[in-house]
Amino acid sequence: MLDVKFIKENFKLVADNCVNRGVKVDLKKFLDLDEARRKMITKIEEMRAQRNTKSKTKPTEEEIKLMKEVGEEIKNLEVELKSINEEHKNLLYKIPNLSHPESPVGGEDKFTVVYEYGKPPKFDFTPKTHEQIMLDLDLVDFDRGTKVAGSKFYFVKNDAVRLNQALLNYGLDILEKHNFVLMETPDLAKEAILDGAGFNPRSEEESQIYSIENTDLKLIATAEIPLLGFHSDEVIDLSAGPKKYAAISHCFRTEAGAYGKAGKGLYRVHQFTKLEMFVYCKPEDSEKLHKELLEIEKEICKGLDLHYRVIDIPTGDLGGPAYRKYDIEAWMTMQGKNGGYGEITSASNCTDFQARRLNIKYKIDAGKPEYAHTLNGTAVVLSRFPIAVLENHQNKDGSVSVPKALRKHMGKKKIKK
Repeated sequence: MLDVKFIKENFKLVADNCVNRGVKVDLKKFLDLDEARRKMITKIEEMRAQRNTKSKTKPTEEEIKLMKEVGEEIKNLEVELKSINEEHKNLLYKIPNLSHPESPVGGEDKFTVVYEYGKPPKFDFTPKTHEQIMLDLDLVDFDRGTKVAGSKFYFVKNDAVRLNQALLNYGLDILEKHNFVLMETPDLAKEAILDGAGFNPRSEEESQIYSIENTDLKLIATAEIPLLGFHSDEVIDLSAGPKKYAAISHCFRTEAGAYGKAGKGLYRVHQFTKLEMFVYCKPEDSEKLHKELLEIEKEICKGLDLHYRVIDIPTGDLGGPAYRKYDIEAWMTMQGKNGGYGEITSASNCTDFQARRLNIKYKIDAGKPEYAHTLNGTAVVLSRFPIAVLENHQNKDGSVSVPKALRKHMGKKKIKK
């Protein structure tokens, strides 16, 4: 979340940023509530101090009666304050992070391409989509996944299981080389952690989170969520450099509103496994580390011999916590007759937006601790990555050539029936 003082002092900047990001929030109402909240807190504290002072003396009957009235008024004010606090928090949590001055302004189609690698593969045959490849090679069973758990669930089979494990091991090798601490996370997190992470959709219809009935737990959509909770309410030591974590987790998303060709096959599913990068750092280091995460993602994609591009995400398509975000989009045959691009990774700099919500600070040599900056990036995701590998490396005879980087983990050069 943004600092309330900053919002007051930079009202127009914050208001314009909300417009650029397509977020509707009544900032004036929020500031009016903030002022009322502060006055009420002061009044309650003064009345408590008055009551405490009287309690240290022998009060008269009249003073006892007066203090009872004061006590009742305090209770009434506390009820009113609770209501104000809830509305104040709800409005504050709707206000998005600031946007990087170089981020393109506009809706999702206003992205800019900042890097491109390789060229689309040229086939001397009509290429298949990953869905058809997987069905032909007996690598997936969507029908029985639907029978067991509903649509957009599936069973992975045969060499697709080995491909998934090879992709994870390949990603782990690279991240360990870059000094990430390897982790596996819980698949559940408390609602407070999700709120702190900023997973608040623009509308209920866009919610991607599964809730566990009769608990305050939710299924995680990404390892970013538990990794944020890992250091919540802590003062961390960044004197030796940033804290870099690489975590494997299952991810669960309702994929509300996901229809059309992008909803076919593995592109949008309810459950998948992901290897996620997450970084805590000092504010002065976050832009440099954002570029580092992107370079690691590029390294992983290059090693798989994929044609891809990097796009700078426009303000209207940024999630609430992100200050700036880059996506890597790989070329895919599923994206229409002549192929096209589909997102396979993202890398976001969230500055201190999440750390403020979850009270994550770092030690300062002289002075009070300050809020850390947080960043996240996809290393490998086992929905989108298999799509890119299978579609880019398919052969005329229906087999798929295994990228060289994966062969030691796969134990074979080709996937065939």
